[in-house]
Amino acid sequence: MAEYPTAIGTSDTESISLLGHDLASELLGKISFGELAYWLATKRRPTPGQLRVFEAVLVSLADHGFTPTAIAARLTYYSAPDSLQGAIAAGLLGGGSRFLGVTEDTGLYLHGIVEGLGDTTGWSAEQWDSAALAALSETRAQGGKIPGLGHPVHKNGDPRTPVIIAIAEESGVKGPHLELFEAIGRVHPDLLGRTLPLNGAGVAGAALADAGLPVDLLRGFALLARTAGLIGHLAEERENPIGPTVYAEVDRNAVYRPPTAP
Repeated sequence: MAEYPTAIGTSDTESISLLGHDLASELLGKISFGELAYWLATKRRPTPGQLRVFEAVLVSLADHGFTPTAIAARLTYYSAPDSLQGAIAAGLLGGGSRFLGVTEDTGLYLHGIVEGLGDTTGWSAEQWDSAALAALSETRAQGGKIPGLGHPVHKNGDPRTPVIIAIAEESGVKGPHLELFEAIGRVHPDLLGRTLPLNGAGVAGAALADAGLPVDLLRGFALLARTAGLIGHLAEERENPIGPTVYAEVDRNAVYRPPTAP
C-alpha cells in the first residue's frame, strides 16, 4: 500500500498527536500560538530569543490601516457576507510585491548575499558597509530592485524598524541578515543619490531569517500575521461598514469611455 508520511500530526479515536506530542495533555495551555507556528515551520522549538523576535514581527505585520488587502477583504465581505473565508482569502491574495510580500523578498535578497560572504563573525560596520555597497552596485547594474527600501507613508523612517532591530539585539538573535540590512540603510544614499527608509516589512524579513525561519516561507508568516488584522477589519466592518460607501463612490464616479474602433 502507498504511504503518505508526515511529521506534523495525526489522530485516532482517543488522541490527537502533533509534532510528536499529545496535543491535549502536553501542548494545550503550555505553548503559545507563536511557538507552535515556529515549531511547525522548522520542526524545532524556538529559543526564547527566537520566539520573542518571531512574535514581535507577527505583531508588526498584523495591520497597516486601509491597505489594498484590508479594502479587498471588506469589499468581498460586503459582496458575500455569508462567506467570511472568502473575504479573508481575498485579503490574503493581495499579499504580493508591494504589500506583505516584501518580507520574503527582502529575506531572500539578503540571504543570497549572506550565503556568499562566508564567515562574517566579528565583522566591523565598515566591512558590512563594503559588502552592502558591492551587493547594491551589482543589483543596480543588473537592473534589479532592492527590496526593503522605501515606504509610501513612512517617508522619514518606519517606526517599526529600530524597535525590531533592538528586540533582536536584546534577545541575542541579531545576525548577518540584520547586519547587512542596516548596512544597506547606511550606504544606499551614496549609490542611489537619495535616502530611503528601511521599511518594516523588510526588517521583518531580515529578523525572521536571523531567527532561523526558512527564507522561502517568509511570505507565509507575513500572511499569518495579516490574517489576524483582516479578522479585525471584518469584525469592524460588521459594526461600522465602509464597503457600501467605497462601492457606491466608485460606481457613481465611473466614467464610461467606449473603446476606440480598430
